[in-house]
Amino acid sequence: MLDVNETLSDLSGMPDRFEEVGAPRHLAPLWFASVLRDGFALATAETRATFAELAEQNLRGLLAPLGLEDPAEAVDTVMAGFGEMDVHPDVGPGLEALRALRIQLVTLSNGSAAVAHGLLDRAGLADAVDDVLSVEGQSWWKPAREAYSQPLAVRDVAAEDAMLVAVHPWDVDGAARAGLRTAWIDRAGGTPWPDAFTPPEITASSLVDLAEQLESP
Repeated sequence: MLDVNETLSDLSGMPDRFEEVGAPRHLAPLWFASVLRDGFALATAETRATFAELAEQNLRGLLAPLGLEDPAEAVDTVMAGFGEMDVHPDVGPGLEALRALRIQLVTLSNGSAAVAHGLLDRAGLADAVDDVLSVEGQSWWKPAREAYSQPLAVRDVAAEDAMLVAVHPWDVDGAARAGLRTAWIDRAGGTPWPDAFTPPEITASSLVDLAEQLESP
């Protein structure tokens, strides 16, 4: 079970989009973090909004004080960039290596399935996964326990036989609490694990590294 945003998709180009519309580059990671914050808050309150809705609303709020000439066009430009991201360099060979181990691969995103499909299509990886799934219309956002149940039901797999792979400690922790095995992708290397979260079963530097660790006895 693969997370999508930042785990598969490379957000490093998003600051360029902010700069293109006349906004500071440092707003890009703040924007993404704000979207997650609001999605988590709504899930806690047992209500829903789509990733796109929260992304646009937060973006309007962040750009409003800047006095941009055409704020609506700026929002459209940044949002378009989110839909045109590439995958990280290790994703293609990593998925191939995981499939060689005869592992069922599904993606599970707090964003839309359409964005995940587009990401994989652009990378030529549309056939590399068995299912592309989203919490939209199905459950609360990850890391809510029920979010991880959908892929298990779709593939008819028990929680203890599944593994969540993500770059986000909060996602790893949520999956562990839902009874799944977990793998944390730390591409930067040496990132301290936050002690408040359940540690991952496996820490890997890439999806290729993860496949190698899973193959080893």
